[in-house]
Amino acid sequence: MLQSSHLEYILRKLLAAADEISDINITVGHPFQVEIDGQLTPVYFEPEIDKLSPFQTEAIAVCLMRSNRRMMRTLLTTGSCDLSYSIADRARFRVNIFSQQGRYSIVMRKLENNIRTIEDLQLTKPFYQMAQEKNGLIFVSGSTGSGKSTTLAALLDEINNTKAVHVVTLEDPVEFLHPAKMATFNQRELGMDFQTFAQGLRAAMRQAPKVILIGEVRDRETLEIALSAAETGHLVLATIHASDATSTVARILGFFEPEEERQIRVRLAGCLKWVVSQRLLPKAGHTGGRVAAMEIMGSTLLVKDIITNGENEEKTLYNAIASMRPLGFQTFDQNILDLYNEKLISEDTAMVFGSRKSIMTRGLDALRAEAGQLDEFDTKLTLESEDI
Repeated sequence: MLQSSHLEYILRKLLAAADEISDINITVGHPFQVEIDGQLTPVYFEPEIDKLSPFQTEAIAVCLMRSNRRMMRTLLTTGSCDLSYSIADRARFRVNIFSQQGRYSIVMRKLENNIRTIEDLQLTKPFYQMAQEKNGLIFVSGSTGSGKSTTLAALLDEINNTKAVHVVTLEDPVEFLHPAKMATFNQRELGMDFQTFAQGLRAAMRQAPKVILIGEVRDRETLEIALSAAETGHLVLATIHASDATSTVARILGFFEPEEERQIRVRLAGCLKWVVSQRLLPKAGHTGGRVAAMEIMGSTLLVKDIITNGENEEKTLYNAIASMRPLGFQTFDQNILDLYNEKLISEDTAMVFGSRKSIMTRGLDALRAEAGQLDEFDTKLTLESEDI
């Protein structure tokens, strides 16, 4: 049986492979791997392990779960389980153990020990406005690993620095530990302190918080309670899996039946304050690293009208966001063009991660023309293609 001291030795060895490790990947048929800037890199031990066996990955999984019966039951019945794991004075991890083809694989996301501030992350002015909101809903959307938790931690840190309020977080697992400043934090972990997000959120309503963080909105029940909390004077911050602001609204509406859509649209328009969507893009050059691209949508009369009545050819959330840059709003395409103009990303990256290819093409052409890089033939070709 694998001992915790043996597991700790393995993890310390993996962490020592590089400074910028984001994940550890343990999969049958592969060596131990670490992820650096989005790329998996093998790490070899002495004696050498070229391919992990099913027995080895299962032994590591059991050791990570620390013989916790609830976690083992969840893994056996649902095929995966989430947990946290820490090495004293070295690192904390968010762990997902899952079954694939009857074998166990493990992904361990390394959690930051230090909370990066809004200033550290070079976030824009709207994030300071978000931290000053008294009530309502703020959603941060994006794929797994896009930096949602880091952004929310920065927002909560700003609240911690400026408000003497009670903050309750519901997380899976707890990722950033917020120190005592002005605010009082109670951070609760799924599986340890509550059994479902809906259950934890319902209990949080009786714990007199002013701010509630929901680690992830996964189901209708959680969303309904979050809406009620926002409507009754709480500031609710949450993550949701969606690609941009428009799909975030669509995802929220998708939790409900078609006949309920009108009512939910009205409620959502009334309490939704901000939507931030994130994507991590590879930096230009050979230095490695990634840079965050963000779409930011706040609540205005136009945005509320579109959410309430739906989009049409004349009114879309994308166009509403694009037209309100003076307020700090921005589409992904606008922000990606900014990153390209600052030489932080390549043209190919801009095209791959842009939301609307035609807008991105025109934007890149305009920037190249401004820089004197677009010749007469390219300009003519671009204009002709727009007329087709």
